[in-house]
Amino acid sequence: MKKLLLLTTILAVSACSSDDGNQSEEMNNNNAMDTAAAVSDEVMRWEAQAQNITIQRDNWGVPHIYGKTDADAVFGVMYAQAEDDFNRVEVNYMNAMGLLAQAEGESEIYRDLRMRLFIQEDEMKRLYAEAPDWLKELMVAYADGLNYFLYKNPQVQPKVIKRFEPWMALSFSEGSIGGDIERVSLADLEQFYGGTNTMASADINLDRVDWEPRGSNGMAIAPEKTKNGKALLYINPHTTHYFREEAHMVSEEGLNAYGALTWGQFFIYQGFSEYNGWMHTSTRSDVIDEALETIIEKDGKLFYKYGDEEREVKVSTETIEYKTDSGMASRDFTIYHTHRGPIVREQDGKWVSTQLMNIPLTALNQSYTRTKTKSYDEFYEMMRLKSNSSNNTVYADKDGNIAYFHGNFHPIRDTQFDYNHPVDGSNPATDWQGLHTVEEAINSLNPGSGWLYNTNNWPFTLAGPDHSPKKEDYPSYMSVNFENPRGEHALGLYPGINDFTVESLIEAGYDGLLPSFQRFVPVLKAAYDANPDESIKEAVDMLVAWDKRASMASVETSLAHHWGNELWKLLPRGRDVDPYDNYTYIEKMVSADQYLTALKDALAKMEADFGSWKVAWGDMNRFQRNDGNITQTFDDTKPSYPVKLASGRWGALASVGTRQFDSAKNWYVTSGNSFIASVEFGDKVRAKALMAGGLNSDPSSPHFFDQGEMYGKGEFRDVHYYKEDVDANTQHTYHPGE
Repeated sequence: MKKLLLLTTILAVSACSSDDGNQSEEMNNNNAMDTAAAVSDEVMRWEAQAQNITIQRDNWGVPHIYGKTDADAVFGVMYAQAEDDFNRVEVNYMNAMGLLAQAEGESEIYRDLRMRLFIQEDEMKRLYAEAPDWLKELMVAYADGLNYFLYKNPQVQPKVIKRFEPWMALSFSEGSIGGDIERVSLADLEQFYGGTNTMASADINLDRVDWEPRGSNGMAIAPEKTKNGKALLYINPHTTHYFREEAHMVSEEGLNAYGALTWGQFFIYQGFSEYNGWMHTSTRSDVIDEALETIIEKDGKLFYKYGDEEREVKVSTETIEYKTDSGMASRDFTIYHTHRGPIVREQDGKWVSTQLMNIPLTALNQSYTRTKTKSYDEFYEMMRLKSNSSNNTVYADKDGNIAYFHGNFHPIRDTQFDYNHPVDGSNPATDWQGLHTVEEAINSLNPGSGWLYNTNNWPFTLAGPDHSPKKEDYPSYMSVNFENPRGEHALGLYPGINDFTVESLIEAGYDGLLPSFQRFVPVLKAAYDANPDESIKEAVDMLVAWDKRASMASVETSLAHHWGNELWKLLPRGRDVDPYDNYTYIEKMVSADQYLTALKDALAKMEADFGSWKVAWGDMNRFQRNDGNITQTFDDTKPSYPVKLASGRWGALASVGTRQFDSAKNWYVTSGNSFIASVEFGDKVRAKALMAGGLNSDPSSPHFFDQGEMYGKGEFRDVHYYKEDVDANTQHTYHPGE
């Protein structure tokens, strides 16, 4: 089928307009005076609100924001975020609103286009106008806090966004910046809308030898399994390092939330109050569907078949501006939508539309409301908003409840169709039929095991074999993932502990076992016994004797990671299966000779890089921060800290994405454990936490890398939650703008 694309490329260099000869000098002067007065009024409003807000920075640089109203707390937290890392705040909104190319150039055009297919300025403005007054007030405060920061800090020059508007808060209203949208293939998008396919490398490639699984860990422990008889929550998101700010938001309207929030968001996304706590892990519920659309061209218009109807395709133009060596240019794209969503690619002569959750106003409502719930019943009611499609939720509270929610957005589908592949868009029966209720979703409340967990794995082992939801009780699309090595690890660990504390929960979360090598090493031993080779005997013996636990002093950990990378190279390419199946393939399908050759290759690489294969894990696995850039450049000659954490690919719970970069021989950690907290609920909440590296992006700040060594060792600090404790550990108190 001939593509019906009306793509036009326009190169347009921005230029300042000349004076309008039709306007008199007097009118220009009057307009200038009116503008100046409006600006002055706005500044006066900002400064007045700032006096209602107090920011207390503690000994780790964590901002504790106290305001009279929730809007004050929002204003303050945005100002504090901008102080710590305005660049990341702006970049996140550039990404969310499809503005990256204006700063980064032509290479980001299709990433911007992908966001614009779903997030459109006019729609955000319409939703803002429809928002309830209380939420609209918070969105105004969000924009005011950032704009006041820019006003007070003229030395900070935004790359693109010179002024923030309240409606912009709707552009990423969950915890992730792009959320489900980022699962749309950039390569497919470029091929469809650009006629090329040069960006395939921009998509996630599970076959890379240094691939690191995305996601997080969440654990909740019931009172009967704790030493103090109080519920515990382990908050352990895995993100890129420096992805989130740590903050504490307090108001006289009942807000008192502590935790992590993605740069630019005004709500605590993973955290706790004195009443309860919440941790999100990435879900694999099937919440994105594709439909094959039959396109008909008639009288210069495009239509798609839908039952007996021929519905008109919505056609619009999206202009993507991008930076060039000489200034700015733009490219116009003609984009297409059906009632399901945008067209993203072509398959078998048909256009493919994508349908996913796109209810940003409801999502923002839910994200903020979550932080003010005071009981399990209130939390459950908040979940009825059903607007968190990309995350599971692990929960604990002061009443002793622990709970799990597998996703929070589940479209109802006709199960006669296979939604793992594009369905026939011309058949109305393939449409979504509303949403499942919270009661119908995969949930668990106070399981008999006394504990529950999620590691981005399936929910059918979340509380052990006797207390978990049963797969057969739910539609298959509610959970399309399988077990993973971290889940395997947790399932073997948590049942054996009966006296959890804040400290021992951290210890369990940092358990160094790498269960994948419990599978692989026996296969290696059998292969070696069948074909002994003196050149690798010492390495084989070490791996066999090894307890399969990562530690800084362990040579075996270093060797296992290199050997694992070589085994990963043996996987068939382009297999459309869950990554967990890769481990079974390596264990069962890789030949004995390949096992031995992979080990030889690993030894050779280590000797080439380090002069010897006997390199301790902490000597080669390092944590370094040289500047405030989002993408770090690593240098073996510069200071760094050893890291005991290992890759989640092999089952490490406290995991890091670690690999070798072109600029260095050592491996450097760039993702994984980010903000981590262990929280105990009771008459008073008690918590310990750790942040990857430090909160401030300025190398001259004392909080640039003050937690770097602690991160490598897994040493936690006390959280300052109550006012008296905050006061006792405050290093700087001020109002925004001071």
